[in-house]
Amino acid sequence: MVFQAEDRTKAKRQQSDLAIQLALHGRWTEAAQLNRSIIESFPTDVDACNRLGKAMTELGRYSDARAAYMRTLEIDSVNSIARKNLERLAALGDAAPPRTASQKLSPQMFIEETGKTGVTTLIRLNEELSARMTAGDQVMVQPRNGSLVVQSIDGEYLGEVEPKLSQRLTRLMKGGNEYVAAIAALARHEVRVFIRETFQHGSQTGKLSFPATVTEPFRPYTRGRLLRQDTDDEAYDEDADEADHWAPADDSEDTDSSDDDFGARKTAIGVERIAIRDDEEEE
Repeated sequence: MVFQAEDRTKAKRQQSDLAIQLALHGRWTEAAQLNRSIIESFPTDVDACNRLGKAMTELGRYSDARAAYMRTLEIDSVNSIARKNLERLAALGDAAPPRTASQKLSPQMFIEETGKTGVTTLIRLNEELSARMTAGDQVMVQPRNGSLVVQSIDGEYLGEVEPKLSQRLTRLMKGGNEYVAAIAALARHEVRVFIRETFQHGSQTGKLSFPATVTEPFRPYTRGRLLRQDTDDEAYDEDADEADHWAPADDSEDTDSSDDDFGARKTAIGVERIAIRDDEEEE
């Protein structure tokens, strides 16, 4: 009996690891199927339910995503991941357009580099679009009418960079600098975007894209204890409010550390070793 239990636990872990890898590579249909299989064998696995909710959200099947997160709450009524995702999904009706194919920036792009990376909270936010996006989604920054507009890869307006940083980056972009950007954190009424300078034109040598006075603090690494096997795979901080958050986790961290909401193995949003959190950062 003991060996059977151990074999069952090992099989579950292997399936969970595979589900995480499928999510990391954007293979959401396969990830959904595998998580459903896990739930059939382990009906009270909240991690699998949350992973299924994430996969359904990515596929634009919002009704199914809500059902998966509701199943989590039936098992764990205070589960913060499911609760916050349901709040975000509440902004979308079943007839809302599905997510279009999105690109995720490599977690390595989120490593903070003084003067070359920064985070900003968008203003004049398009909340309907933000409800369809997830942390890690690549976005575009484009100067327009004196502002720096943030758009989805498909060109949909998401919001604008706050004025002080907008003016600085616009000048540098006109001078030849280039940047990439992605969603760093999502809450129902707030979106934070991570921006990285990828090319500095010779005429801009010595000019910092992100002086400390014009950017927000960003914690790019998550502590091992924050990683949890959520499939949003979102990692959470017990001391913070929840919001979908993306940040690379240090490969040296132990992903088998425990956490109160999830159980033994922890992961990141969409997957292991990537911290996409549903909790806002600590103040």
